[in-house]
Amino acid sequence: MNEQTPRVASLLLVDDEPSILSSLRRLLRTGGYQIHTAESGRAGLDILEREPIDLVISDMRMPEMDGATFLEQVRERWPATTRILLTGYADISSTIAAINRGEVYRYVAKPWDDNDLLLLVRDSLESARLRNENTRLQALTQSQNEQLKSLNASLEDKVVQRTAEIEQINSFLNLANDRLKQNFLVSIKVFSGLMELRGGVMAGHSRRVADLVRKLARRLGVDPKAQQDFFFAALLHDIGKIGFPDSLLARPVAKTTGDDLARYRKHAQAGESALMPFDELKDVSKIVRWHHERYDGQGFPDGLQGPEIPLGARLLAVVNDYDGLQIGTLTEKRMTTDEAKAAIVAARGKRYDPQIVDAFVELLDSLGQEIVHEKAVSHADLKVDMLLSRDLVSREGALLLSADTVLNVHLIKQIQEYARREDHAIMTYIRTN
Repeated sequence: MNEQTPRVASLLLVDDEPSILSSLRRLLRTGGYQIHTAESGRAGLDILEREPIDLVISDMRMPEMDGATFLEQVRERWPATTRILLTGYADISSTIAAINRGEVYRYVAKPWDDNDLLLLVRDSLESARLRNENTRLQALTQSQNEQLKSLNASLEDKVVQRTAEIEQINSFLNLANDRLKQNFLVSIKVFSGLMELRGGVMAGHSRRVADLVRKLARRLGVDPKAQQDFFFAALLHDIGKIGFPDSLLARPVAKTTGDDLARYRKHAQAGESALMPFDELKDVSKIVRWHHERYDGQGFPDGLQGPEIPLGARLLAVVNDYDGLQIGTLTEKRMTTDEAKAAIVAARGKRYDPQIVDAFVELLDSLGQEIVHEKAVSHADLKVDMLLSRDLVSREGALLLSADTVLNVHLIKQIQEYARREDHAIMTYIRTN
């Protein structure tokens, strides 16, 4: 049997600043990739015409041809090439345009984190490889099915043999699809982690809200698919604030006025726009748009009232404000958990859905009584089917895995590789009850 040597992935880096290109080339060369660089969009297109490129990383702001225009042409002419955009926090409108026109796979805020960028490039290439492999296997399955149709009914032994082959191929397809789903979940968490990198009061906010939203949805009997959408919406609900200056993020809403208040009130729509290009997140994007609507119709951006507001948005509004009251993003005075719960109850029927408030209060009471038994386990001693009792975070506080994740072989390998790469003993907390 002939073994083929895997082709080295080819990357194209496009930026009009030679120092940025040099930094990216030094960083990504450690991954063993073939690196091409260009100082303009036009030069990048010339390279794409000559060389097979697997992944493009382009800056947003460039003279003559900006990143949005360049990536749009890459999408039209080389759709199989994965596209990543480098952008500053002030470029949110341009970034949204690039997402819509160029269908970028991800965008990375400057200044980037070296480890996060390396992981993103690796995961992007792996995701593209899985998509290609999935397409190949589906084509192979279709070909095998056509062969089955042509078999003579009397050749039962061949029918049995071919059927066994089809079942094996389908098992490979299911495995590939499971890996794609896992990569999609990781991508969602990386996307939501962009706000975590801003630090301050926002650090940990989305993760806490997402955890409570999932528990509350489960208590309300929401079906599993909707629970997942609600969870994703909670992780991503503040993505529209990514372009906000630190001063606006740190200022309570009650103290925000004028142009800053107008800008704040548009972040839900900006978040929806950022998520709309992803088919899997269309329902999620609507929840993000409407999570500041009020039950009495006095919310924004559309003034929806009562049941007009989707259940996920009504649920997210309660949990988001509960956490916001405690971290000081809504009012100047930070509230205790009891004060925040009392404030939510006081707005029952006005700002919030009464039934959701009642269920949330019951959930908080039950969580106060719940005792979680756990033990600390080093990364070297992790085993399949262990259940995380706490979020697993990096040294910088970025989320790696969320609480309640069930460990499998793939996740354990990733944790151990991360620990070796960072030369950092990761202590993982595992449920024992």
